[in-house]
Amino acid sequence: MPDAPPAAERPLIPLWLALVGALVGGAVLDAAFPDIGWWPLAFIGVAFSLVGLIGRSAWGAVAVGAVFGASFYFIHISWITRYLGPVPWFGLAGIETIFFAAGSVPLALAYRWLPRLLPSARARLMALPALVAGLWTARELFMGSWPYTGFPWGRIGMSQSESPLAHIASWTGVSGLTFLIVFVVAAALEWVRLGGFRRMIGVVPAAAALVLLVAVPAFPTTDAGTYRVGSVQGDGPAGYFDQRERYDVLRAQLDATEPLLGEPMDLLVWPEGGIDGDPLSNTSVASTLDRLARRADAPLLVNAATTRGEDIYNTSMLWEAGGDNPVALHDKSRPVPMGEYVPDRWFFELIVPDLISLIQREYTPGTNAPFIDVDGVGVGLAICFDVLYDDVIWSGARDGAQLYVFQTNNADFRDTDENLQQLAFARMRAIETGRSVVNISTVGTSQVIAPDGSEIDGLPAAEAGAMLTEVPLRTGLTPASIIGGGVQALLGWGSILVLVALGAVGRMRGTIGGRRLRRRPRG
Repeated sequence: MPDAPPAAERPLIPLWLALVGALVGGAVLDAAFPDIGWWPLAFIGVAFSLVGLIGRSAWGAVAVGAVFGASFYFIHISWITRYLGPVPWFGLAGIETIFFAAGSVPLALAYRWLPRLLPSARARLMALPALVAGLWTARELFMGSWPYTGFPWGRIGMSQSESPLAHIASWTGVSGLTFLIVFVVAAALEWVRLGGFRRMIGVVPAAAALVLLVAVPAFPTTDAGTYRVGSVQGDGPAGYFDQRERYDVLRAQLDATEPLLGEPMDLLVWPEGGIDGDPLSNTSVASTLDRLARRADAPLLVNAATTRGEDIYNTSMLWEAGGDNPVALHDKSRPVPMGEYVPDRWFFELIVPDLISLIQREYTPGTNAPFIDVDGVGVGLAICFDVLYDDVIWSGARDGAQLYVFQTNNADFRDTDENLQQLAFARMRAIETGRSVVNISTVGTSQVIAPDGSEIDGLPAAEAGAMLTEVPLRTGLTPASIIGGGVQALLGWGSILVLVALGAVGRMRGTIGGRRLRRRPRG
């Protein structure tokens, strides 16, 4: 007769209740992000997920993970339906749900395998939460990089942009912040399972990690003066489905820029898609930018779709009066699949030909650095959703960025949570790198963000306007900018390797995969 699973491996709750908890937990986790933005709910949402996975079989973990993932993603990215309707929403949220569900299996295995091989209370309170947090982080990293360029939207760490915990990201990066949050929750759960208040010493790992999150200040970067930046939100008809005549977006930007002309400034910034014409091939547009640079008496940082040879790029350009323009340029490194290009177009045209036919341009990924030098001041760049990718941000910092400019076009998601969620990314990037961020949109939300994540200046959404801001400059690299990739490799690959090793050792000892584990409680 096979042995019953140890208590540490048994489900805490029946499968039906775990599924209900997952449905609630996904919605709770979404509420931690803007526009609700109640950041402590991230801990509660994670707890709902982990409680349902403890003691689950592989298929039970898939079911719990699928319900949690669907509850979270179908709410979190509902803004996709604003213009594009339900099909892309179901497609993207659906594939994220599948990945979330598959990534729940390793978490359930960790709860099953580690206590069997390392049954001590110390291992339950420290090693198990660390492994669970690492596997959660590994799932985030996988979903943020595959398929194609991935979709790193909804990372736990990004929910903390307005919390007192965000500063830890300057040391560990956003992935490290995710790890610590999940560790706190997992360690607290193990403390409760091992006796709770009857065993107060057991709360130490969770409490220590929470103190670390709260008490560690942001890594200090060095004050390098200020930089006077003009930034313009033209509120032009920049969306796919906006009715417009040729150059309407350019005219809207020019009109909104007028109040700044005559004011001294070091740089004038326009958003992504602020020019609906290619200044590299259109002499009329180029002449307009020349005149504007002379009138502003400052370099322009503008953006347009550009063509070079047979390739089309989403390009940010530095434009100077009397210069050999563009003086410098940067092409978006990760065009958005199904938005700026269609991977495997032949396949998706078989499924949704009407939607795919709307995407006429096929943007080519850029290979140039996300950095420009403006008269000796380093400016890091990220075009729209490139702000989601850690390596783009870290690269700019390592190249010498003293501030960041994030140019974006949110016109296809007017009046939704999308721009607020993206703004949370921008705020976290400021904290992570210890740099100011000028986040400028065609239609909003546009803000200038200080290195500590606070707002210096801002414009209301859906209104034309301009800002002229003394932006703090910083030098010096945060640990996140230097070792962030190593932290991700350690947490992601390290946790996977540990789980594989646990499985291998368990099989050799006959405690995993053998007769005793074949009969498990259902669910």
